[in-house]
Amino acid sequence: MRVALVHDYLTQYGGAERVLEALCDIFPQAPIFTLIYDERGTKGVFKERRIVTSFLQNFEFVKKHHRLFPPLMPIAVEQFDLSAYQVVISDSASFAKGIITRPESKHICYCHTPTRFAWDDSHRYVEEFGGYPLIMRKLAPIFLNWLRIWDHSASLRPDTFIANSYHVQNRIRKYYGRDAEVIFPPVKVDYFSKGKRDEQDFFLMAGRLIAYKRFDLGIEAARRAGFNLHIVGDGPAKKQLKQLAQGAPNIRFLGAVSDEVLREEYSRCQAMIFPQEEDFGLVAVEAMAAGSPVIAWRGGGALETVQDGKTGMFFEEQTVESLEKALQKFNNNDFSTEYIKEHARNFDTTIFNQKIKNFIDKQLI
Repeated sequence: MRVALVHDYLTQYGGAERVLEALCDIFPQAPIFTLIYDERGTKGVFKERRIVTSFLQNFEFVKKHHRLFPPLMPIAVEQFDLSAYQVVISDSASFAKGIITRPESKHICYCHTPTRFAWDDSHRYVEEFGGYPLIMRKLAPIFLNWLRIWDHSASLRPDTFIANSYHVQNRIRKYYGRDAEVIFPPVKVDYFSKGKRDEQDFFLMAGRLIAYKRFDLGIEAARRAGFNLHIVGDGPAKKQLKQLAQGAPNIRFLGAVSDEVLREEYSRCQAMIFPQEEDFGLVAVEAMAAGSPVIAWRGGGALETVQDGKTGMFFEEQTVESLEKALQKFNNNDFSTEYIKEHARNFDTTIFNQKIKNFIDKQLI
């Protein structure tokens, strides 16, 4: 059975790329088709794989400025020739599901989310063009209208969908009118649980520094309340977030770090602050694998991973005031490290691998 893996673009190493890494372990001979590849940005994780890129790889600066190229991505993804493969697995949060396969091929889409900037996040996406030339600001809404048409058409191409959470399952049903089976993403529980739990006097936020992850709420709460906050990650919002934290010595930006340093931060923090609406929320589960409780906004994928009062606690509104109240109420002694670690095992990589294999076997009967 010849299997191919398709990924939107490999320019960073985040949650979606960890799923791809697990799929590579399950299918060691499968090539990866992706729009853009940056070996350095993905920490060399995929350097031993056969990687097929699109014509976008030849564009200057595309690796760092791929957000400028969405109008070309539907064209690029449709040009991949997958006629030699019996099974194609697209690992998609945007364009990869739009590949074109032969009628006799089985196309399974592991969907992290319906394309955010085309659907429920489209207004924020247009606002982010504020610093771009006038012509781009004027064309952005027109492009998004066209992209929604293409994206819905592309959603009809997979034979079947897997959603990474029940939250995403509902969004697939709403925007695409398709059913999806839920298989939670893989978490390296054994790796992150090896760190010795040793609480220090700081809270932690981690992830890609982009607007929807709401690092601004944690920074504002830390400025007001004076608690120590460590921020792990890099991304396009770094400059604005550092300006927001200016003059607050209790807030530290650690930048992009190795998994070893991240594990140490998870193990040493009082709790992980998780104020965003995530489709799943990998970093929250990694923190729990290290035994740390999670202080999360009550919404999105966190509702499926965090047990209120047992592995963490929720705050009700995405506001600084609501987060502050939760932090004032938080007491580390209310939580059992061993219980939190055991709960995280429900999301272990071994469970993901077995469920993916079983799902594919059923599709091929």
